[in-house]
Amino acid sequence: MAELMTEPDISNSEFLYPAEDAQQILSIAIARYTESGELSRAQLLDIAAELGIAPETLLAAEQEWDLKKDEIADKRIFDRQRKSRFHHDLGKFLIFGSFALIFQLVTGGWLWNWILYLTFGPWALELIWTGWRIYRPNEYSYNQEFQRWRRKKQLKQAVGGAARRLWRSLN
Repeated sequence: MAELMTEPDISNSEFLYPAEDAQQILSIAIARYTESGELSRAQLLDIAAELGIAPETLLAAEQEWDLKKDEIADKRIFDRQRKSRFHHDLGKFLIFGSFALIFQLVTGGWLWNWILYLTFGPWALELIWTGWRIYRPNEYSYNQEFQRWRRKKQLKQAVGGAARRLWRSLN
């Protein structure tokens, strides 16, 4: 971590921090500045003004943060839904597979093993592939799936909103 220069021949204004370090330092300083851990918009504007940040730049940053915050929340929902759906499908596979295995053991029907292989083999491969995609995601394919899911969600919200407005106007 960089230390502040205190030598008389080198001024502190000549020392340069990388942008990421500066951001972390300011984040810690702002957290210590506010006792409650929260800032009012006026305090945020004051701090930005002291740093020489224009209000328009701060407004653009707020809007960008709102979009990022929404995206982060959507990714959490997306991940939770994917894992939930996978666990549900895995449970179904284990229940049906156990039933088929017990039925086969009870009836002694080893002659129809090929039916089990044809039924449960592709299902097991699909579950393995789905589990791999969920727990070891490729960033590119994950982002594609997430964007597809998000567009579908936004379309449902838009259609639902239009349907509600139409329903209210009819009543």
